[in-house]
Amino acid sequence: MNQQGVRWTAEQVLALAPDAASRKAGSKLGTAGPWSGAGSGGGAVWGLCKGSGSKPYQTIVDTTGPAYKCSCPSRKFPCKHALGLLLLWAGDEESVRDGEVPDWADAWLAGRRKRAAGQEEGGAAEGRSAKSADPEAARRRAERRAGRITAGAQELEQRLADLLRGGLASAERSGYGLWEETAARMVDAQAPGLAGRVRELGAVPGSGPGWPVRLLEESALVHLLDRAWLGIDRLPEPLAATVRTRVGLTAPAEGPAVRDDWMVLAQYDSADGRITSRRVWLYGRETHRTALLLSFGVAGRAPQLALPAGLMIDAEVVPYGGAGQLRADLGEQFGAPVPIKAPPPGGTAQDALAAYGAALRDDPWLDSWPVTLANAIPVPGDDGWQLADADGRSALPVAPAALSRPGLWKLAALSGGSPVAVFGECGHRGFVPLAAWSDDSAETVTLT
Repeated sequence: MNQQGVRWTAEQVLALAPDAASRKAGSKLGTAGPWSGAGSGGGAVWGLCKGSGSKPYQTIVDTTGPAYKCSCPSRKFPCKHALGLLLLWAGDEESVRDGEVPDWADAWLAGRRKRAAGQEEGGAAEGRSAKSADPEAARRRAERRAGRITAGAQELEQRLADLLRGGLASAERSGYGLWEETAARMVDAQAPGLAGRVRELGAVPGSGPGWPVRLLEESALVHLLDRAWLGIDRLPEPLAATVRTRVGLTAPAEGPAVRDDWMVLAQYDSADGRITSRRVWLYGRETHRTALLLSFGVAGRAPQLALPAGLMIDAEVVPYGGAGQLRADLGEQFGAPVPIKAPPPGGTAQDALAAYGAALRDDPWLDSWPVTLANAIPVPGDDGWQLADADGRSALPVAPAALSRPGLWKLAALSGGSPVAVFGECGHRGFVPLAAWSDDSAETVTLT
């Protein structure tokens, strides 16, 4: 890859915005008017933006990250000035010409890349230090926590038994408070994964018609996780690693690094009121592996990791352990991103269901699995939308959560009744479309 790469599209830039307000404010700054000294080169874009004060804001974006630096007081990443600069770079080559990096921008770039190299060396040293720490003390701590989780799992089993003994209707009468109390005890037992599933159980009775069936299904999955933990010593190690992760025991990414040209297929955020979670889906062009990058933001701040969908990065990813686990950490990058030249290979609706079914054998608690439909047509119906195979033999229902999103209409407009390639998450609730490609263009259309 060349160092500078190519200019992004406006859609790819706006996908990096931490919220709708930043997207709107950044769009207003995407013209040449407020900017001076703008340029690009060396994997960076820089410029001076006129603000309310006497001094313009110094704004720089490292496109190989991407990472952002602006002298404005905003706590958002990227701020509106960084978004505006990138939009100007994307749409106006005359205003942002290639050139030499100015000293004020070069100083930040050099420091950032030096720190990145130092973090890699520090991470390796930390790993060596962790291995040389007192293993006996670590073993005792792990045993104490495992004992607390076991006690919590046994208590939760009793709670589920009481629920079935009293009948599912009792869950609606008892309200959410009892479930929250049980979840708090799982937190005390240091099993946050179990706590999250208990809270989900408490919300099911208020989820609308058909809730008893959903409550029974979710209770069965929680029971399965409980029993798996209580018998974890008898499980094969990959499945045991998955159970530990689902219960809430975290482990670092320790798999061998995998270098590839990673296609950034989708990026989207979800929030639970306290933490914003960002999911970035990657697909390796040569290895044909799928990887999920997770990052988090707290106190109303968006996660800092941001990769524009539709680009491809030459990079290493380090996978986590566990059966069926796709999560990985992003490692070293080797150059600037370039556009995706073609969508990832895909299959039929039946292939998608088969892939999800196979993944469930390794991880029964999976809500969904990433798949690409090669020739799908969005079709409306009385009960919602479907993604039908071009030959009409099979179809996947669009998940209820995706029916109200504007991305569905973007998908319908892109298709116009013709087959398109669609990447998304296929699960027991249906298919959530996240990105699409038409036969006429390799440009990625984001649907999030």
